Amino acid sequence: MKKIHIIGIIMILLAGAALFMASEDIATYSTFAQAESIEGKIKVAGQLVLDKEMYYNPEKDPNYFTFHIKDVEGTEKKVILYGSKPQDFELSEQIVLTGKMSGEDFVATDMLTKCPSKYKEDEIFIRESDI
Repeated sequence: MKKIHIIGIIMILLAGAALFMASEDIATYSTFAQAESIEGKIKVAGQLVLDKEMYYNPEKDPNYFTFHIKDVEGTEKKVILYGSKPQDFELSEQIVLTGKMSGEDFVATDMLTKCPSKYKEDEIFIRESDI
């Protein structure tokens, strides 16, 4: 075999390994009902429930934060995040959690908050003025 063929085969194997490793992180969003029947980590998207208690005491434990979210089906669950509370958390439009169910609670290992854009009104105004 020529060197170029060996290099090509190695590149194909490395690309396949990279895709395989990346596919473990790609997941569709689940609901809390689905999360109860799945053993491993899943992603759940939902909205923050503002009328329920949020607990975060950084003096006692800066890596413990609890709150409630409602998934797309309307199921509400308490979330335990072993991490700090994000800045402007209450302004979040949507929350995406990675974790698993533990009894009645969802234990999150990672969280992504989608906040409203401060430029949203400007975008609408620009679009309307272009018409």
